[in-house]
Amino acid sequence: MSSKFIRRKKGRKLSVPNGNDKVNESDLTLDRLASIGQIAAGIAHEVKNPLTAVKGFLQLLKHESEHKYLDYAYSELENALSTLQNLLHVSKPDLEDEPFDCINLCSELESLLYLFQERSYDVSIQKHFQDTDARVYGKRNQLKKAFFNLLKNAFEAISDQGTITIKHYKSDNELTIKVSDTGVGIPQEKINLLGTPFYTSKTEGTGMGLTQVFSTIYEHSGKIRVKSEVGVGTEFTIQFPIQNISQVGVVSLKLQYVEHQDFAQYYLANQKEFMDLLKVQGKELFETIKETAIDADYVLDSAHNVVLLLNDRNEHGIILHAKEHGRNWARNNLDLILKLEWIQVLRMLYWDFLFNYHSHLEQNQRQFFELERQVNYTLDSYLKHFASSYSEYKNEVLRSQREVIEDLSVPIIPLTDNIAILPVVGTLDTLRAKKIQEHVLVQIYQLKIKKMIIDLSGVAFMDTAIVSHLFKIVDGIAIQGCKAIITGIRPEITNTMVELGIALHEKVETRGTLQQALEEYAK
Repeated sequence: MSSKFIRRKKGRKLSVPNGNDKVNESDLTLDRLASIGQIAAGIAHEVKNPLTAVKGFLQLLKHESEHKYLDYAYSELENALSTLQNLLHVSKPDLEDEPFDCINLCSELESLLYLFQERSYDVSIQKHFQDTDARVYGKRNQLKKAFFNLLKNAFEAISDQGTITIKHYKSDNELTIKVSDTGVGIPQEKINLLGTPFYTSKTEGTGMGLTQVFSTIYEHSGKIRVKSEVGVGTEFTIQFPIQNISQVGVVSLKLQYVEHQDFAQYYLANQKEFMDLLKVQGKELFETIKETAIDADYVLDSAHNVVLLLNDRNEHGIILHAKEHGRNWARNNLDLILKLEWIQVLRMLYWDFLFNYHSHLEQNQRQFFELERQVNYTLDSYLKHFASSYSEYKNEVLRSQREVIEDLSVPIIPLTDNIAILPVVGTLDTLRAKKIQEHVLVQIYQLKIKKMIIDLSGVAFMDTAIVSHLFKIVDGIAIQGCKAIITGIRPEITNTMVELGIALHEKVETRGTLQQALEEYAK
């Protein structure tokens, strides 16, 4: 079992050791990683400019003459530019302008785990959360991105089934978070290379994810320890200094105020500041949705409309807006938890503006509590109708997909104007037999089919209940004025029928194979 433990020391200058000086090994490791990062970022910056020019020329060539090699070259160039951009973001994070805030990492971890629900069937998540009221002081979106990368690596380390364990507790004045997995593990000689740009233990990847993790932890005066054993798993231990606060309060802002203006006018006068703050606090969301039809402008415009409806106390408009945007969100396959977090950001900022506006007014307690109830009730109503519309659309998609699957499971193939084949493949149970019956009878009526060849060569087993239902299908086909011919009955099914004394040939014509039936009836 191998490990490393690194802590960033702000303002520290590394001096050349003399006989009385001792240089901490972790400090040297940090300096090495920082130097590599700075050098790599400098190279990336210099290389990115000419590559961007090449990209522009390729675009011009694609417009003049289409060629598959141009498409390949353009695609590979995009990958290279994306890698360089990731490197520059690690060296100089795109979220660096984000303000520091008191953060409950326990709540953030709960939210992040929703993003990995598709792996919940084969990866077990064990959470041991203690001291859930502990808070750290830092940049929320940078930390969330770091823990997202950490969890993503843990899930990717588990190829089949396994367990991820997350622990959250405080000791003295530090908050400890441990993320461990039962994945493939990391060789001991590679442990000290973790966090280095472009180093990765995965067959695919750039290694920039863990580089961002290490960089963010250091920037927040944190410590990170890695322990791993090949074939057993890996454990990341992260520690932050705890920020002791009694409550999360409103924020004083420098906003324009004109005497006697109402809040709607106050908001419009400071709309730019409102949107700028939303842009900063919503960078993580915008990064997530950038590959979808919903972009940052759409989300910000939606937030602006919600505020206008709130100011007008237009509850019906809020509901209609929620339903429309709930369907759009689901249509673009975005996680519902992202929207819930976004509305929470909007709610907090809206209350900050209300606080700053009402600080200029005299207001009694009753007026304040009536305002609080109205605003929060309306926003809660928005969330309820948004989630309902989102779920309704998802259910519609599931129903339509189920119908398509059911149609595919009963593929009727017309051969001529009055002959069709029904190939039955796979397990035949009572539910599927009923679906076949319904579908076949409708198709016989619509296509005016006179002969239906039912091929059972792809069915390995049928019990007595299924055989009985097969008779019902044959009877229904006869009532529709159509003749049924069954082909491809497997020997094991025939043996079952003989043992049970079922005389299928008395009810319906049979042929040994589909080919025999086609040779006889297709003429």
